[in-house]
Amino acid sequence: MPARHSWEIPLLVVVVLLTGVAYLLAFLLLILGAVNEYVLILVAAPLLIWFGRGMNFSRQRVNGVKMSPTQFPEGYRMVQEAAARFGMAAAPDAYVVLGNGQINAFASGHGFRRYVVVYSDMFEISGAAREPDALAFVIGHEVGHIAAGHASYWRQLGMFLVPFLPILGNSLIRSQEYTADNHGYCHRPQGAPAAMGTLAAGKYLNTLVGFDEMADRAAQERGFFVWIVNAVASHPVLTWRMWALRDRSSHGRLFWRPSPGPPRFAPPPPPPGAPGGNSVTLSKTPL
Repeated sequence: MPARHSWEIPLLVVVVLLTGVAYLLAFLLLILGAVNEYVLILVAAPLLIWFGRGMNFSRQRVNGVKMSPTQFPEGYRMVQEAAARFGMAAAPDAYVVLGNGQINAFASGHGFRRYVVVYSDMFEISGAAREPDALAFVIGHEVGHIAAGHASYWRQLGMFLVPFLPILGNSLIRSQEYTADNHGYCHRPQGAPAAMGTLAAGKYLNTLVGFDEMADRAAQERGFFVWIVNAVASHPVLTWRMWALRDRSSHGRLFWRPSPGPPRFAPPPPPPGAPGGNSVTLSKTPL
């Protein structure tokens, strides 16, 4: 299995403990009659999360194009391959939704169901991927969120306080993104440069992005405001993220920029069909 970021579990424990204390205080204040909107939101959190997840899943089910062997078959195959590679008992459902120029994807779930949503701009007309390797990396990243447990209802309930913890909460989210990137890299390592280039410059200009040149700047760009921008971000800043994808000798940086020095490049990906390559045995069991 791809490595989980070293900071993810420690940060998760701290956030869950703080959230648990907040729930207890909210119930205590409710019993004492000291009620305000924050108390009501915390007390209703289990229902709010359940309702929101149910609405979001239903939105994809009634509006999204469900990937299948006949609809976006390339994306469907990538989801099946990623799930098999990560040892999942069943592949998640996957939907394509209208992107309107946005490059995005996400993973979530409701009940026992898990699913992945990919914005349409990741695909060419007729379902052929604009950048097949980049698409495979993104799908591996999103399926990785599910494989790592990030789409769990109980996890989201325990992380309910994250929006109110700007530095700590965002650091936990960034560690999860690094974990998902490790899954994307495991699934399609050669797709990392194109995926990051697409996030940096868009679907038309991604080939103009120098992956190594941009990754090098992770150690060069410095200053207080650089630190702040990363600290309050839900995703690692792109230069740090590219550095982490290139340097597979350590976990991605959460708080401090990488130290300047000669870059340590990731090993070349194995050819398709070789041990560890892109050919996997697909599960026939249907995020």
